[in-house]
Amino acid sequence: MTSADLARDILSSLAAQGVLEIVLAPGSRNAPLAFAAYDAAEAGLFRLHTRIDERSAGFLALGLTKVGSRAAVITTSGSAVANLAPSAAEAAHSGVPVVYLTADRPASVRGTNANQTTDQLGLLGPLVPVLDVTGPPELPQVGPVHLNVPFAPPLVPADRWHPDPVERPERRRTWPSTELLANGPRTVVVAGDDAGPPARVLAEKGRWPLLAEPTSGSRTGGVALRCYRLLLDGPLGAEVERVVVVGRPTLSRPVQTLLARDDVEVVSVPPVGAWNERPFPVDRAAPGFDVAGPDDDAWLDRWLTADVSAGAALDGLLAEQAGLTPYDVAGAVSAAVPPNGLLFVGASNPIRDLDLMVARYDVGDRRKVIANRGLSGIDGIVSSAIGAALGRRSSRSLALIGDVTLLHDQGGLVLPHDNPRPDLTIVVVNDDGGSIFATLEQGAAEFADRYDRLFGTPHGVDVAALCAASRIPHWRVNSRMELEHALASPAGGIEVVEAVVGRADRRELDLAIRALRAD
Repeated sequence: MTSADLARDILSSLAAQGVLEIVLAPGSRNAPLAFAAYDAAEAGLFRLHTRIDERSAGFLALGLTKVGSRAAVITTSGSAVANLAPSAAEAAHSGVPVVYLTADRPASVRGTNANQTTDQLGLLGPLVPVLDVTGPPELPQVGPVHLNVPFAPPLVPADRWHPDPVERPERRRTWPSTELLANGPRTVVVAGDDAGPPARVLAEKGRWPLLAEPTSGSRTGGVALRCYRLLLDGPLGAEVERVVVVGRPTLSRPVQTLLARDDVEVVSVPPVGAWNERPFPVDRAAPGFDVAGPDDDAWLDRWLTADVSAGAALDGLLAEQAGLTPYDVAGAVSAAVPPNGLLFVGASNPIRDLDLMVARYDVGDRRKVIANRGLSGIDGIVSSAIGAALGRRSSRSLALIGDVTLLHDQGGLVLPHDNPRPDLTIVVVNDDGGSIFATLEQGAAEFADRYDRLFGTPHGVDVAALCAASRIPHWRVNSRMELEHALASPAGGIEVVEAVVGRADRRELDLAIRALRAD
């Protein structure tokens, strides 16, 4: 079998197993796959994207796959493969089924000092299954897979390929069997990343407070709380007797403290991902939970009343601040997401700011809020957001990220001119550095003499010039009114709205918000 025939067989198999997108990083050793991908895209089997940087390509494939448009990323041999490791680690820990398809040198030269030759098997880490492929592979349905293909010359095909149409597998979503929870204990439902609608349904049925993170897919309806992390530090939090955990909660220290308490019963739906053991004691686990009927309404009513009070106090505090705050930005972006819209949120401060500022969304409006919370890193976020915007048919797509996150993946803004381009508004909260550390132990006054050099890392980058280099439209705003105007007037294509905020008082503002505990 020639290398061209092997590449064609592999791509036919991927299409038949539900892969819809191909992300290609140019190279020589992967030429058989590149030519086959082009012909397959021309025949309608895939949509083809090309990227200069393999790291960006990997995160683009991750973003596409997160919204259901499963992608395979193709690279050449050598260090190109190692650049896939960050996105592969995120995919492994969040259970996203990205296909990493890497070209390799022939097996006969492994272990020698042949050019661009290394041990690629296992290069993406022990949590990513790897296959040395010599024929059509079988793909897992959960989590990533690394398909490594040794190719021998000739690397270019002798003819054009005209692939036959393939029958795509039907995508079915099945709900797991559930166990019944008794009424009685004072219960809250914690919905972490990717918990999905079942968490909301359970909370509504039991009339229990819903503590849902922005990317849970559960933060809708009448029992979802806005200021839950503030309330947990008050008297209501102390009264909790049982917690139902769905998804992966990662944002709030008060939630983690609650889950670690000896006097609280924790029941858990195991999360999806490479590691499904919870980092806190679990008293009972099941694929899903149900409740026979509503519990005591008085318990929920107390939480809802306290939530309204805490929200009003928070809004009042923010109104007293001079200038634009990161919370203002998060609130404005959240409000700008229309029904059937998409919001991709960066790690660090933006997703935590959003957690307190999410607009109340209605059930059934299909607003999708997602993030890379498998490892919660800031790398690859621009590329992931572009992938998600390309992969989902949304009424509008937005991203909310920090300035350091933008700089970490500024190469994600580089799209070859003939590639698919989404309509995506990227809102960059620019406080000139890493202000999240100001809210942590490192930001204490005794470390002020070293803080900026070690953690704050002010950079002074001209974001407008950075965008101009990639021919990306750019707005710079300094007030809530300017931000809302920019969000109301999208330019089409990819655009960047730079919201300039200060960071000198970030620690003080965070402490003032934490002090808004509803007593």
